[in-house]
This record gives sequence, C-alpha cells and structure tokens, in this order.
Amino acid sequence: MAIEFRSKKTGWRLLAAAAALLFLQQSAMADVWGYIDAKGVAHFGTERVDERYELFFKGDESFDTALMALPNTGPAPTAPPKLLAFFDISPSYKLVKHHLREAAVSHGIDYELLQALIVTESGFSSTAVSPKGAVGLMQIMPATAERYGLAGDAKASVEQKLTDPKTNIRIGTRYLHDLIAMFPGQLDLAVASYNAGEGAVQRAGNRIPNYKETQAYVKTVLALYNGLKPPEAVVEQRRRPVRVRMELAGGAVGRGNLPEFATSVLDAVRPAATR
Repeated sequence: MAIEFRSKKTGWRLLAAAAALLFLQQSAMADVWGYIDAKGVAHFGTERVDERYELFFKGDESFDTALMALPNTGPAPTAPPKLLAFFDISPSYKLVKHHLREAAVSHGIDYELLQALIVTESGFSSTAVSPKGAVGLMQIMPATAERYGLAGDAKASVEQKLTDPKTNIRIGTRYLHDLIAMFPGQLDLAVASYNAGEGAVQRAGNRIPNYKETQAYVKTVLALYNGLKPPEAVVEQRRRPVRVRMELAGGAVGRGNLPEFATSVLDAVRPAATR
C-alpha cells in the first residue's frame, strides 16, 4: 500500500506530510504472533492464524524507525522477552549463529536483520523446503543459488547443498546485500525483493508490490528486526537521519513457514526469483 500526496499549497503539503508520518508510525508498530512447534521451529506472522499462535510482542514494544531522525531523550526499547527466549533456547539457532555472525561481518549486514529474516523464512530449520522449492534457512531458490555460483555435482545437487547452513547463509546474505545496495536507504524494498523478487519491486515502481504475502512478510521481518536491535544500537540510529519506510498491510501466505492464506492470484502474477 502506498500513499502519495500532491498539492500546490503549503498548508496541504504540511497536512499531507503529517498524515503520511502518522501512517508510517502506525504501520511500523506491527503486532507479531507466533508459536514454537514440537520440533523447535518458530512460526511468525502479523495475524493470529489459529489457536496455536500467541502474541510475541505488540507493536508498541517495537519502535518506529521514522522517529530515529528526531531527537529522543526517552529510553530505547528493549527486545520483547518472548522473542529473546526463542533464541536463548533454540538448538537450531545455536548451531548456526556463528555462521550468521561471520556472514554479517563479511557483508556489512546487521546480525539482527539476518536473525529476523531467517526466523521468518524457516524458523531456523535448515531442511525446510517451501511449496515453491525454496530451500534451507534463508529459503533460497536453486536458480538464485546458481546465480551466485553454486553448482551441483556427482555428490550433491544444488538443492542438497542448500541444506548446508554455512552455504545457505553465505548465498542468502550475499543476495540480501546486493538487494540492499540496489535500493539504498530503503530496507523495506530490499526485504520485499527478497520475498517477491527485485523485478516485482521494480515493476511496482520501486514500491512494495501489492501482494498480500509480501506486504505481511516485510512487516514481520522489520518488526522482528526492530525488536531484536540492542538498545544502544537504537540510540545510535536515532542520532542519524536514516529511516525505514513502511507501506504495509495484510497477512502472510505460502512463503517458508509463514502462515498460509489463499494464493491463486498471487501465484499467477509474481515472479519466481526467490520462491
């Protein structure tokens, strides 16, 4: 969902800017629902899909990145306890966190962003395979992996190699890094591209495509990312005139371990770059 205001009068411009800022603040304050299944895999979404889901944190426990550009003397938000508890107890996360740390440093990406993206994509299940054929922790399509030089051989196919956590995280982080470079200063578009493909974002006029799944995906990933950021990092970001633009609404569908909704129209129109 995108809002665009145009006016020749200063008063209308100010009103439009205020309305847009209010919309951004409301959108950034996303509730995140989730549950941990019997295998220890996390499932998150922006809606309570069924009785298994509980509220992991309310939007007001996260923060609006649009406000980072403004002076703020209040305390920085802390990560919701339930969210931190998952990472404290998850064996699958503990097995791969050193790979995340290495990839984050190598590609200059926040560790917390990788955490948020992977837990949304696969719940940290290295063997996860989506209905569209995306594989592993970062739910990478074999075609995308081949773009980054991964090839099958007599010992293992591309799909099998993508179940290796180090390989999967390395390729997924490189892809995410390239998307962030493609859309500088617009993390929401980079995350949307990871879900729907950069072509879909470009065809939408460099906006989040009007796919219910992608809109909810961006909302979930950024809410988790904001919740995981350490307080001192939030304070530092508040000093910098940088913002993440949120233009979102809706629930999630058919991607990795996100909640499932109807997909017929979505499947007919979206590209398969990262499915």
